[in-house]
This record gives sequence, structure tokens and C-alpha cells, in this order.
Amino acid sequence: MELKGIDFLKKKLSIKQVRVDTRYKYYEMKNIPIDFKISTPPDLKHWFSTLGWCAKAVDSLADRLQFREFAKDNFDMNTIFNMNNPDILFDSAILGALIGSCSFIYISKDADGFPRLQVIDGYNATGIIDPFTNMLTEGYAILSRDSNGNPVTEAYFTPNNTVYYQKGKIIRVDKNDAPYALLVPIIYKPDAKRPFGHSRISRACMSIVGSALRTIKRSEIAAEFYSFPQKYVTGLANDAEIENWKASMSSMITFTKDEDGDHPVVGQFQQESMQPHIEQLRMFASLFAGETGLTLDDLGFTTENPASAEAIKATHENLRLTARKAQRVFGSAFLNVGYLAACVRDEYEYSRSQIYVTTPKWQPIFEPDSSVLSAIGDGIIKINQAVPEYLNKDNLFDLIGIGNE
Repeated sequence: MELKGIDFLKKKLSIKQVRVDTRYKYYEMKNIPIDFKISTPPDLKHWFSTLGWCAKAVDSLADRLQFREFAKDNFDMNTIFNMNNPDILFDSAILGALIGSCSFIYISKDADGFPRLQVIDGYNATGIIDPFTNMLTEGYAILSRDSNGNPVTEAYFTPNNTVYYQKGKIIRVDKNDAPYALLVPIIYKPDAKRPFGHSRISRACMSIVGSALRTIKRSEIAAEFYSFPQKYVTGLANDAEIENWKASMSSMITFTKDEDGDHPVVGQFQQESMQPHIEQLRMFASLFAGETGLTLDDLGFTTENPASAEAIKATHENLRLTARKAQRVFGSAFLNVGYLAACVRDEYEYSRSQIYVTTPKWQPIFEPDSSVLSAIGDGIIKINQAVPEYLNKDNLFDLIGIGNE
């Protein structure tokens, strides 16, 4: 197999970095939308509010993806993950994949020879993917940067070894005991055209958020006119002087008649309405909710009284299907990590076909509340009467999250 080389992977990473950085800006609410320069005063052209819809879209899915363990773990992969801060490792890998479409878990050895697992985001790593196993035939990662963001420590991964670079010079070469590069991709929604997946923050999400931010900005400007409607005075003498701010804030203003008995006429223009801005923002919220499988309640627009757990589950049907799909893909990726880590731990190149019985287990996406437990109990009794011992403590835990653990 011919390798592309580290220079090729560096160029590939530099192309993808812009895309990943853009998604992180939307997630961290640091994005600046385009200003159409139509209704914005010059003094406010650089001012924009922030909106956390993209972060909500990512977190609402990430928080429901809770990896539990591997069942039928014949290579003791659970121990490897338990020794590597699993509460942080899994959540960090999943969050990075949802934002940038792909994150990576880097495998190395500690001082005692036990596998160490480290999450690297898609901004700092890339590779060449094997379409059959979704593991890398070679990879490249930036392990550390200086205060200016320049790479300091880099690593080039191949099936034979891992080469470490310090400021462009080779400092160490470690032998690889696994059949693939020790950099495993954690991918969200891969397909044949884009094997490194798609971001949860899609182009539609970014476009809708930009439109919503412009709506908020226009509503802020309109609020000034709403609070202080424009007033006018007709019939005022040419030499009359009025302090505009004092006249607007004063509770009583007097105008005297002139020598001809005429007096000024004071009026007020129609007050600005905030309703069009509210309706437009609600429209963009509906579009964003439809794009991400959320509801208007998730985006801050209350529609009804608090719902039960089953009602919430019903309104989030699209989110549930998305989470199920993500569990399948992420579970396979974590299995790849455990497989390669087991090879590193035992210093032996196992065949991947030996782990086919191992199954990833996840916490339930929606946990039932107390009001539906009795109904679940009735259903379990009826099913077990028809098929004895069909539902036991193990698969019941997978179904509703209730067990001995």
C-alpha cells in the first residue's frame, strides 16, 4: 500500500481547517453575520447580538448520547476506557464530531505500557480512511501549539509506526503493534461521498442563524423608536429655540401665542411596532427547529404548558431518530478505538474479525418518568407471558435505563 506522506496530509488539513473553525465559531457564538447595510445606522454597523441556537442544536443531541459499556467484551476493552477518564473522553469525542463532523482519538502508551487515549478535534488532525473499516491507513495530528498557534509537536501515523516531530524535526519513532494507524476517526453521519461525515451545524443552520441575528439587530434599532416615538412641531417661529432632548423628556412643555395670536401645533408620528420583528424571529426559529429536529420550546418560544416525558419524546421524534443513527456510527468508532488499544496493550496484532461479538451499549435516549412506569410494567408482564423471559434485567436496562447499576 502506497502512503501519501505527511506533506500531503498537512495540505489536506489546512483545507479543512477553515470549515471546522467556522463551525466552532457558530457553536461558541463568535460568528459575525453579513450586514446588508440597509437599515443599520453607521455607528452600529459593527454591533451584533449573539444567538445560541447552533450550540443548542449540538448540545441537545450530544447530551442524549451517553455511552455505557461494551457487552460481550472478550478483549477487556472496558478496562482500557475506564482507565482513560471515560466520562470526559466519550463526551469530548462526540461533541467534537457533532461540531466539526469528525474528531479523532489518538492512542499511545503511558510509562507502564498501558494504552492512553486522547481526543483531538478535526481542526488538528486528518488522515486517509479505509472505506471497509473506517480506520485510517495513515494519519497526521498536531499534538501541541505555541502561544501564537503554530504547531510545535506533530505526529505522523502509519500501520507500521508513529513518527513524532518537534518543530519540524523527528524526535522519536514508536513501533505500531496494531494493523492500522493509531489515530481513530469518530465520525458523524458519514456517507460514500463524504467519508469524514457532516457537521450537525449545517449550512442551513448557519444561514438561518445569520438571518435571525440581523432580525435581532433591526429590532434593537426599532426599539429606540418604539420607546421614543418621533414628534414634530409646526407653526413655530423661525427664531424660536427648542432643546430637542429636553423637550422629549419633559413632562410639560408650554408654547405661548405670538403677537398675531397664533401658536405652534405639536404632534407625534405613529409609534413603531415591535410585532413584525417578533414574528420574523419566530419564523426563523421554526425553520431552525425543522432543520435540527428541535421544537420551538427548545429555542425559547413557549408554546404550551410543561409536557410529560412521553409528550416530549413524541415531539422530538426526529431528534430520537438522529440520535439512534449517531449511536450506531459512534459505537462502531469506539469499537475501533478499543480494538486498536487492545493491540497496543497486548503488543499483538489481533484480527478485527475477532471482536465481531462485542456490542456497544448506550443509555436510553429518553428516560421514562414515574407516570409511565406502571404502563411499562404491564407491557413487560404481557410480553413475558407470551414469550417467557423475553424481557430481563439486561435488555430492560437497554430499553428504559432501569437496572441494578
